[in-house]
Amino acid sequence: MVGKGNQDSNENLPSDLSQSVEIFRNRLGKSSDFKAREIILPGESSPVAAICYFNGLVDLKSINKMIATVNDFLLGENQGKPSPSSIVDIIPGDLRKSGNIDNLIQAVLDGSTVMLIDGIPSAAIVSLPGGRRRSVEEPSSQTVIRGPKEGFTEDVATNIALIRRKIRSPELRFEDRTIGRVTKTRVSVAYINGIAKDEVVKEVLTRLDRIDVDSILESGYIEEYIQDTTATPFPTLINTERPDAVAGNLLDGQVAILVDGSPFVLVAPVTFFKFFLASEDYYQRYDISSFLRLIRLFSFLVALLLPSLYIAVTTFQQEMIPTTLLISLAAQREGTPLPALLEALLMELTFEVIREAGVRMPRVVGPAISIVGALVLGQAAVQAGLVSAAMVIIVSFTAISNFVIPYFSMSAAVRLVRFALMLLAGTFGLYGILAGGIPLLIHMVSLKSFGVPYFLPLAPLSFTNLKDVLIRAPWPLLKTRPSYISSDNRDRQASKKQSKNSK
Repeated sequence: MVGKGNQDSNENLPSDLSQSVEIFRNRLGKSSDFKAREIILPGESSPVAAICYFNGLVDLKSINKMIATVNDFLLGENQGKPSPSSIVDIIPGDLRKSGNIDNLIQAVLDGSTVMLIDGIPSAAIVSLPGGRRRSVEEPSSQTVIRGPKEGFTEDVATNIALIRRKIRSPELRFEDRTIGRVTKTRVSVAYINGIAKDEVVKEVLTRLDRIDVDSILESGYIEEYIQDTTATPFPTLINTERPDAVAGNLLDGQVAILVDGSPFVLVAPVTFFKFFLASEDYYQRYDISSFLRLIRLFSFLVALLLPSLYIAVTTFQQEMIPTTLLISLAAQREGTPLPALLEALLMELTFEVIREAGVRMPRVVGPAISIVGALVLGQAAVQAGLVSAAMVIIVSFTAISNFVIPYFSMSAAVRLVRFALMLLAGTFGLYGILAGGIPLLIHMVSLKSFGVPYFLPLAPLSFTNLKDVLIRAPWPLLKTRPSYISSDNRDRQASKKQSKNSK
């Protein structure tokens, strides 16, 4: 199935080979990378067949092998004059036939090979994928100490195979869409039949079908089109490079969206607490995993609130600071020309610039420049009396805490909200933090991801789904899937009674 704006016309392929090749060349703008290799028998003046493909999208060795096979068939002894249709029967590989010109041209654009035969008003489409592609490597954005080291690539077929290797079930389904009037991007929706909710799958497919745009180059395009609301800094879909994470989410009843050309797969629906769960949580002991989850949630609060709290208590509520600590902070701030709010904003903006520079610079020097730049600038700012040493500590610990969040989309949202809370804290103190924090919490509770409340299972409260949220219970106790994501098939493992009956 295809999205809006991708309907095929009914123009049929002519039986004359020269006309067919000319149609291909004209429709493709006589592009230099389009090749139409003709097969001409000795003693003949006109070709009997032509193989059309784009150079770089197909395997040239397979092309040459197919041409040699056709030549051997045509020149074989006692063959006589073979019929045009018999040529198709000897072509090796995954083959299908079509007489629609738009379908044939789209097949060439998709990286397939089209064989035109003189005298036949249809052509054979052969899948001979090739060209340079990135191999399966370890994900760069989500690394683990224990667990699989393979990550998705830019080829959607490879990504589907990576998921298939982990879930060997006939109930694993993939439904394709072609989105983008110009790019014709393949988008595949993955789910497990009987585990994922039917209404969620239908809603995902419906939202994809509503997309009518000329280009889809990355999964981020799809994310913005299908999310419930754009008026929020918080992500309502997860994007991940890890096949094991996608497989685990599919087994919980979620839906995955794979986009050709992107190594990041979208997962929906999601809740707020899903962004603090790492794949490694399920590969090591439950007590260690639970401790690390609490560390991540604590780091989220630190990254969100620590600069604001420091600004508020040092500017307005000094009576809340112990006397000894207050004297130490006052001594450090003596001689600093800027108030705490401008101090924090200056340091935060400086760190954001260093972080962005480290990402954009060449990989060889990027990390070194970012680390040295942060150390040198921080030390120089303290020695110059522009900022206090305590402020450097606050900003540094805040930045480190921000990196603890497993998903970059959530850490980016924290960075944006942190600046707003800092401005409120510098204006109204702790009351400003409350004035911003309470509406922020209300906003997060009101969010939904494909109909699922964002703050489940805490709001609304669901005790049965708390075993794998703030902490992870041992695997023997995780007998059911989350009820707010999966369908009626919630059993992960057989109960003791079922085990005894099976014996």
